Amino acid sequence: MVADVVVFGRDEPVRVDPDRLGMLYRQLGESAAEDVICRAIEELAVRLSQCQEMYVSADFGPLRKNARTLIAIAEQVGMAALARVARDVTLTIDAGDRVALAATLSRLIRIGERSLTAVWDLQDLSV
Repeated sequence: MVADVVVFGRDEPVRVDPDRLGMLYRQLGESAAEDVICRAIEELAVRLSQCQEMYVSADFGPLRKNARTLIAIAEQVGMAALARVARDVTLTIDAGDRVALAATLSRLIRIGERSLTAVWDLQDLSV
């Protein structure tokens, strides 16, 4: 008996909330909003890298804390998908499901990288 293997595509659409970014620009002004967005992009990139390192080291407490910080930063700059997946990472840590954590963390890294590119591209369009 041959089992069918299903391969799922990993091309999940990423969208940055332009309304959230617009609100930042209105509240802070152009220069300050760009500063906040640039700092957020840098912080997200660092924290995504740290998530991978913490997972490899099995530092699940710090990994959970790092994922919670990712949620807050992502929500601040309109990265809803990234925030949602980071929340999923915390749930898999809480559940103690290492297999789900591996899959969800991989998804977090993919979504994170694509979200960073999307926000950077949007910022380039506004200049």
